[in-house]
Amino acid sequence: MVFRVDRRVRFADVDAAGIVFYPRYFEMINACIEDWFETGLGYGFDAMIVKGHHAVPLAHIEVDFKAPSRLDDELAFKLMVDEVGRSSFKLTITATHEAELRMIARPVLVYIDAEKHTPVRIPEILRAKMLTFLEVK
Repeated sequence: MVFRVDRRVRFADVDAAGIVFYPRYFEMINACIEDWFETGLGYGFDAMIVKGHHAVPLAHIEVDFKAPSRLDDELAFKLMVDEVGRSSFKLTITATHEAELRMIARPVLVYIDAEKHTPVRIPEILRAKMLTFLEVK
């Protein structure tokens, strides 16, 4: 299964050249992950971080920018799970506009105890939900 969220490129996202300023993509990637946790996994950041005292900080990310995105483009962000380990998980997130690939990101996140800032085992129920988004290769 693929998680999808659509987002329009706003004025605040573009630079003087009229294209998405690349750091804005990192905010969009984070928003996609946050939306996935909320609606795709049913475990929003409020439940996880504020009430559950866990977090999922970014450990590593690779991003390839394939084509520029412009003001008012509708971007379709698609998230797939590549791998779920004991405490970390690898994702692939793409952004397309009208079937044209604009960006591909490969983030690695770690499930941690937010107070101790140490990795902890991903709960089995959460792991099972993550695996429903496993990318079939």
